[in-house]
Amino acid sequence: MRTYQEHLLENPEKSKAQLLQWAQSFREVVLLDSNQYPQTYSSFDWLLAVDAFTSIQTDYHQAFDNLHQYQSQTRDWLVGYLTYDLKNATEKLDSQNADCLGFPDLFFFQPKKIFCCKGNILTVSYLYCCDDELESDWLSVLQMDIELQAKVSPLAIQQRITASEYELRFGKLQDYIQRGSIYEANFCMEFFAQPAVIEPRVVYQKLNALSAPPFAVFFKKDSQYLLSASPERYLRKEGNKIISQPIKGTAKRSDDMQYDALLKAALEVNAKERSENIMIVDLVRNDLSRTATKDSVHVEELCAVYSFKQVHQMISTIVAEVNPSIAPVDIIKSTFPMGSMTGAPKISAIQIIEELESTKRGVYSGAVGYFTPEGDFDFNVVIRSILYNARNHYLSFSVGSAVTAKANAAEEYAECLLKAKAMREVLGDH
Repeated sequence: MRTYQEHLLENPEKSKAQLLQWAQSFREVVLLDSNQYPQTYSSFDWLLAVDAFTSIQTDYHQAFDNLHQYQSQTRDWLVGYLTYDLKNATEKLDSQNADCLGFPDLFFFQPKKIFCCKGNILTVSYLYCCDDELESDWLSVLQMDIELQAKVSPLAIQQRITASEYELRFGKLQDYIQRGSIYEANFCMEFFAQPAVIEPRVVYQKLNALSAPPFAVFFKKDSQYLLSASPERYLRKEGNKIISQPIKGTAKRSDDMQYDALLKAALEVNAKERSENIMIVDLVRNDLSRTATKDSVHVEELCAVYSFKQVHQMISTIVAEVNPSIAPVDIIKSTFPMGSMTGAPKISAIQIIEELESTKRGVYSGAVGYFTPEGDFDFNVVIRSILYNARNHYLSFSVGSAVTAKANAAEEYAECLLKAKAMREVLGDH
């Protein structure tokens, strides 16, 4: 059970920064930030969860069963992540590629303290066992000065796959497509730095300021960090309604307003990008149908183009109704991993991706989000994100794009570099 209190904030953005700075003393910290991006489905402007009362950490073996048991027994707020490699728990798959980050395959925790902001109302939630700290523990935080370094020391970022290697592997993917093994695959490559020393909170705040996406995340678990500027929702549950919003289709932005409008309009009618998006919409419809009530799966919005600070994106919205008897974790398991980061058909695409990529994806291409006490949930897709292990000083970020029969290697490589731009900029590598 929890104690809830409401507070009126004079400056919610400043309070968010103050609370995130204060939270760094805790072992477990998650900030979920919508950046007040206008969207149909939203529960809060930002949510900060800190300090685990209980937690679950596991590899992929029986991961979804363990999470189901934890979520159904706890029936409280749970915050955490699912790595891409939980694919191995849904099908007969494996992950043999190198992993230098060492994140557990699944981690969730029950926060002692939750700060949830909507407008200028901050709702503070403490577990009853901790409510003696309710006033004294954090109110003074809102008087703190915010410490933000003026600059981040530049890092030398390396590419795991060179431009020439990318072209070779791209060609192999298209060979699979020509043979009919797959129709589309999301092929990713890693950028990394080692040794790397950063101040994660500062890097996150700079990355978030550059992109201001609707599904930003600051995640800390001891010495492991995720700094995410994700624009993509994976899956949301509101009562009996399920919402998925895959992204496929990207165009650059321009400071010239007229040219920027032309870039957006060109993306809206781009046959290749629309084809990629529609392939994934069909895949998501199929995934949702596994738990949906009869005839309830439908496309609410097809190939709509939304603008973010760094890029224009083509997004579709697919919704469904589920029977209340279906467990929340089972809905996630039946759709994981998300189609926008795999391809079609999904299992064949995953196997080919594993063959051609050089590193294990881990948290990248996974999902971060939360469960409510009522069993609702909301998860993003971990893209446009920096992963950092402070213990071994390893920093990594990955980017990818959809490869189809009509795709061009040079254009897809350029799209990957466009997606990497914000991460490289905040890390001082231009």
